[in-house]
Amino acid sequence: MKFTALAVSGVALCAFLATPVLAQDQNRVDAGGMPTTHSTPQEHADTADLNSQVTNTNESTDQKASAQATTTDSQYQAQQQQYQNQLQQNQQAQQDYQQKARAYDDQATRYESLRARYAAERAAYHRGIWPERFARWTLDESDPGLVGQRVEILNGDRVGTVEQVAHTANGHVEALLVRLDSTKLVWIDQADVRFDRGDGVVMTNLDRADLGQMAAESVG
Repeated sequence: MKFTALAVSGVALCAFLATPVLAQDQNRVDAGGMPTTHSTPQEHADTADLNSQVTNTNESTDQKASAQATTTDSQYQAQQQQYQNQLQQNQQAQQDYQQKARAYDDQATRYESLRARYAAERAAYHRGIWPERFARWTLDESDPGLVGQRVEILNGDRVGTVEQVAHTANGHVEALLVRLDSTKLVWIDQADVRFDRGDGVVMTNLDRADLGQMAAESVG
């Protein structure tokens, strides 16, 4: 009798422990009212909603990342284009500078060649000997009264008028631009000129014919 009572008690305990599990399983039933372990329509809906939220979040993140990548790439392309434009401008500027430098060198070379020829031609002209009294009439320094003064040759004949004075970098007279009586212009070097400040007379030791010939020359 005692064994039987214990056995009955054990069966009752097992039934008691199993009751909650059966109660939970019985809460989930199929369309026929039978217990089932399948998800309910609400659970399906909740799961679908959660998946949709995750999908939308992922798509939004991907779109933002793609947009940012596109913007970054556009900025990079713009910077590259700007760099290429500046590089081309610098290269063009360098080419222009080199062309101008070559042109300047060529011009300077031609000018020096002409100047040397011009000086050689002038050196060949006849020059009279200065009288002793003219030794103190040199044009080593600038004379503001030279422009407008008459120009004479050694025999006292007037040949023209001073139009302009050219100076060296240190201010000394380098040459005089003289308008001859024939209206032609001629540059007379400082070494070929003396200036009588008392009488206001510019004297040259070149003769009239040579001055006319010099007026036809040019270094330009």
